[in-house]
Amino acid sequence: MADVQKISPCLWFDGNGEEAARFYVSIFKNSRMGAITRFGKEGFEIHGRPAGSVMTVNFVLDGQEFTGLNGGPLFKFNEAISLVVNCDSQAEIDHYWEKLGAGGDPQARQCGWLKDKYGLSWQIVPKALQEMYKAGVSAKSERAMKAMLQMKKLDIAALQKAYDGAA
Repeated sequence: MADVQKISPCLWFDGNGEEAARFYVSIFKNSRMGAITRFGKEGFEIHGRPAGSVMTVNFVLDGQEFTGLNGGPLFKFNEAISLVVNCDSQAEIDHYWEKLGAGGDPQARQCGWLKDKYGLSWQIVPKALQEMYKAGVSAKSERAMKAMLQMKKLDIAALQKAYDGAA
């Protein structure tokens, strides 16, 4: 029996879980589709999904396992949970920002956050920003925070410039 990750997120979709999983897998390196389960006739009066339609889809994004559940329209994603993508470079930030943001809500973009076309919130952040904040509140970290709060997509060079106190 294959090892199963001890804790993995389950994302609730309204019938488009397989489509979303394939979209996400196409964006992240070291990613793949996993098992797909289907609804049977049993329980139709509760779940309302036709027999044979996708119930769950397992997928891996850069080593992290996820399950997509086609649970129906009852629940929607909101900003109370987001997936954080820690980036090493501006090129990586640009890549994820463009790919994950394509078709998403342009009004839901601020401080490195975006909402994708499935309504899921993502935070696209440079690892360098964590370094700027890890020592606690300082004049440097306050300048970086002020700069970040003015941004939509995060700009590593501009954040570093603010952190360093350069004009």
